[in-house]
Amino acid sequence: MISYILRRTFAAVILLLVVTAVTFAIFFLLPRLAGQSADQLAQQYIGKSPTKADIAAVKQNLGLDQPLYLQYWHFIKGIVAGATYDLGPTTTHCSAPCFGYSFKNHVEVWPQLTSRIPVTLSLAVGAAVMWLVSGVLIGVVSALRPRSFFDRAFMGVALAGVSLPMFFTGQLALFLFTFQWPIFGRTYVPFTENPAQWANTLFPAWCSLALLYSAIYARLTRSGMLETMNEDFIRTARAKGLRERRVVTRHGLRAALTPIITIFGMDLGLLLGGAVITETVFSLPGIGQYAVQGITDNDLPPILGVTLLAALFVVVANLLVDLLYAAADPRVRLS
Repeated sequence: MISYILRRTFAAVILLLVVTAVTFAIFFLLPRLAGQSADQLAQQYIGKSPTKADIAAVKQNLGLDQPLYLQYWHFIKGIVAGATYDLGPTTTHCSAPCFGYSFKNHVEVWPQLTSRIPVTLSLAVGAAVMWLVSGVLIGVVSALRPRSFFDRAFMGVALAGVSLPMFFTGQLALFLFTFQWPIFGRTYVPFTENPAQWANTLFPAWCSLALLYSAIYARLTRSGMLETMNEDFIRTARAKGLRERRVVTRHGLRAALTPIITIFGMDLGLLLGGAVITETVFSLPGIGQYAVQGITDNDLPPILGVTLLAALFVVVANLLVDLLYAAADPRVRLS
């Protein structure tokens, strides 16, 4: 098991290096291939209406007039060891990990991200618990009673949940439960200040996300359970005299959870990288809203920082999924 963990961890580190190379290519190489000059690329890191002195300073600080391999080296070095920027009369040091520096607002990107991570984490984890429990439970009940009233009703709700976009369900929940009937709060409150108000504010957003994702999990669990409950080992377990509850939970559900683990890790990793639509609809000051602000202000470093952080979350989520596979099925360790 230790050898398996070490192999997967090493593969995750290599994947992170590949992700940084792809991110560097998207933000630095592709614009050059599209015909942008170093001055035009530097202008995107400043914002609207920059002066020639600002463009020259950013081009020098980012090394945009240097060869690409040196630019990539400075890019990696800045993430790991930090970077120093000469802003004319002053010099600013971006501490490691340096995920970028906003030359427009004169702030480091990483502290802005870390201050918003608790908001996105609260949104993602709370919604994930709701959609995982409700989706798996609905899927199991529907699979045990196929073509029944409960099965048709639950799958109808699941179909509606998949079909309705987040900006519609979020706005509807916000209108009904915040403005029409002021049951839930409008302003986000940190958990450390007031746990009850924290949950009260996030509950509509949790429900909106859970409606979308639980529908997917319910359909996936139902199809997996229908296939698993017809396997030979299920009939063998019943022939041994095991209780039906134990057959369903210990044997049937465990075998059907393999695709659930995969999609859950990916969904949670993507949400931790920023639930853009949800945070925008519910005015939550998370990572997704920070990315939207960067796009609106034409400020490229925040977008670059959010991209790197989202990729980091997805890679870590994939690593955890691999480890959960090994814990659930020992055969994975030998593959």
